[in-house]
Amino acid sequence: MESGPLTSIGLPISLFIIMIGIGMTLTARDFHQVTVKPTGLIIGTLTQILLMPLAAFAIAWALQLSPAMAVGLVIIAACPGGTTSNLFTLLARGNVALSIVLTVSASLITIMSLPFFANYALQTYYDTQQEIALPFLKTVLMLSVIVLLPVAIGMVIKATKPALAARAESLVSLFGALVMGVLIVAVVYGIRDRFLDLLIQSGPAAIALNVLGIGLGLLCAKLAGLSKREGLAVATELGIKNGTLGLMVTLTLMQSSEMSVPSAIYGVIMFPIGFLLAAYGRRVIGKNDIEDNTAGKTQAVGEA
Repeated sequence: MESGPLTSIGLPISLFIIMIGIGMTLTARDFHQVTVKPTGLIIGTLTQILLMPLAAFAIAWALQLSPAMAVGLVIIAACPGGTTSNLFTLLARGNVALSIVLTVSASLITIMSLPFFANYALQTYYDTQQEIALPFLKTVLMLSVIVLLPVAIGMVIKATKPALAARAESLVSLFGALVMGVLIVAVVYGIRDRFLDLLIQSGPAAIALNVLGIGLGLLCAKLAGLSKREGLAVATELGIKNGTLGLMVTLTLMQSSEMSVPSAIYGVIMFPIGFLLAAYGRRVIGKNDIEDNTAGKTQAVGEA
């Protein structure tokens, strides 16, 4: 699939706007909160950056995926959570402040880790380091521009014009959902002749990755002694991915419609599974559990 205006120009610009939205949910208080008790941030970041890509390699091996599907699955696994994960954490009564900081921290680390895992996957499944290798420096620079800069812009807007940020945040989230929908339709249309075959290949793998990610998040949080609300935040970050970023890497940098299929499929199935996780969270987390931390509640709801 050749890179057209939608993917080469429109997609990076759209992602830039979405990342501004993430920045507008973040304040210095969020960083202060996690520095006081950083366990949740450490566990959430490590599981996102390391365990999820490793889980994707394991699933690709277990299901004997084709090279394109396997690389695509590793790429979506290596993507951080997105703005949607913050919303689902709120619905699940999880720790929204932790979710927001995890989204930002993982996004920043992803600048280096995503190109690494993508290239490792290409070398593993295609046995090449040159012809279809992801350009590391170009990827790092592009991710820096569409992650670091817009997050900083969003934080400045939040700090200087909080009322504007509060109004714009919901619009940015809606814009992100619309972009994701348009991209998924475009991907499906571009591979319409082979879509059913590719869906059969990538569908079970995407579902497995999503469920495994949520399970790993809950398990690791419990083993680390995190609260239920922190555990839900970690699990949601692992399950609800920034599918737009996965599509940008596969469509814009790799120019491969087949590799983009796992990101597109994942971007669809993560919503119903996310609602199930939210329902679970609302059953295990009572309103009293949230009110136990009044300051955390006020900050989370105000910035979610």
